[in-house]
Amino acid sequence: MNEKFAQYRAKLSQYWGSVGKKQKIWLGATAGVLILSIILLTVIFSKTEYELAFQDLGATDAAAVMAYLDGSGIPYELANGGKSILVPTADADRVKIDAGSQGLVQNGSIGFGVFSEGASPFGATDREFDVKYRNALNGEIQQLLSNMQGVNSADVLVNLPEESVFLSTEEKEKASASIMIMFKPGYRPNQKEVDGYYNLVRTSVPNLSVADITISSPEGEMAASDAIGGNGANGAATLESHFQIQRKYDNDLKRSIQQFLGRIVGSQNIEVNVLSSFNFDKKKTDAKIVQPLPNNGNNGIIISENTTSRTATGSAGAGGVAGTGDTDVPGYQATDGSGGSESEENTRTVNFEVTHINELVESGPYVIKDLAISVGVEKSKLDETARTDINNYLKSLVRTQLVESGQDVNNDELMEKKVSIIGQTFAEGSAASESSGLSTAWMIGIGIAALALIGGLLFVILRRRKQANEATEEIIVPGKVEYPTIDFDNANNESQVRKQLESLAKRKPDEFVNLLRTWLVDE
Repeated sequence: MNEKFAQYRAKLSQYWGSVGKKQKIWLGATAGVLILSIILLTVIFSKTEYELAFQDLGATDAAAVMAYLDGSGIPYELANGGKSILVPTADADRVKIDAGSQGLVQNGSIGFGVFSEGASPFGATDREFDVKYRNALNGEIQQLLSNMQGVNSADVLVNLPEESVFLSTEEKEKASASIMIMFKPGYRPNQKEVDGYYNLVRTSVPNLSVADITISSPEGEMAASDAIGGNGANGAATLESHFQIQRKYDNDLKRSIQQFLGRIVGSQNIEVNVLSSFNFDKKKTDAKIVQPLPNNGNNGIIISENTTSRTATGSAGAGGVAGTGDTDVPGYQATDGSGGSESEENTRTVNFEVTHINELVESGPYVIKDLAISVGVEKSKLDETARTDINNYLKSLVRTQLVESGQDVNNDELMEKKVSIIGQTFAEGSAASESSGLSTAWMIGIGIAALALIGGLLFVILRRRKQANEATEEIIVPGKVEYPTIDFDNANNESQVRKQLESLAKRKPDEFVNLLRTWLVDE
């Protein structure tokens, strides 16, 4: 065994000695890369991959999960100051299911399940039951809020009034709730979600009104809207909605103008500013209109007609004797009192059916009250023809937008006041640089590519220099060559000289050849 090992060693040494310097370097580098690759692959494939199983845990929940993992013999890692727990990827799904089924993660709260755990065989006192019930109610609401979108954690405190048969409904205290919600970083709930928080709490606690609920966050108190009985938060939401509508209108109109004029004078040579004013009043009109039928003499359809005719005839009797009583007029000539009377009465009643129109008109709350457009154009691109064309285009656009504003859109002087065209030389790095289309991400990518290119060029240059140096080292500089000599003085005869030559030829054939060349040159 030792002899074979010595033979292999000798062959390896002989092969290594016959290999050139450059080949030795390549062999060493290849062996080093191979060994390093084996080590890295071994480390990578033997390393346990961990997956985030629990995050944002409280101290109680984290301790419960750690106790479960220690008892099950499952390795784990802590992160984020102990709030996050990572487990092996192969065991992550099983750990999540087991922890959920056992109720280990409760977000620092308890629920109504506390009544089924550790119950006393003799029952609980009323005081103990009230405390447990309030804690369980707080915990249930807290868990419901924590499971909503964007909510990181929640603290709930519900105050329930004491029940008494001696107090009337008006004299009893009302229930109240105070809630603090912590949202995930960067999350901002809208008004609809805030109303959802209030509705959830209101329906979870008996006899609790929205006015007795207070929900806050680190940024401040969140108020409910009027739609669910809040105290006016709907006004703030409406104001924000109006602002967003106006801003969207300004941006869309600005982009439309810039795209249209950009094709004429160049997108880098134009800057647009739009100022608008909206009327957000919502009008509701209820009109009841009665109209006759058309082509009917301004009349309707006769639905009923009643005609009545009456005639009366009568006669008068003889009068009294003329005299000079107290009531008589002296000298007045009296009639004889004989004669007759006749009367006639005609009545006609006609009922017409006309058209009844009930109109309920509800106008939209978005009407443009006023509009002003200012356009800045590069001075070199703005001649008189371009100025006139741009001015006509902008005035036509303003007329179209203000057609329902109540203003006289056909008044050219008024339209001139609402359109402004400015011809100036743009400052460097303003519109031209902004419209170049290079965002921050593109700039970073170009910088990384430039660094990589420079690094590659340096690597090639250094490699070529190294190769040139190695080639210079391998060049044999001609000079004085020392050849082996033979001791002719101590040699007694020709046979000894021949033996020395044969021994030199066997041991050092290259030097023997050089010696022969020297002799031939000398001769």
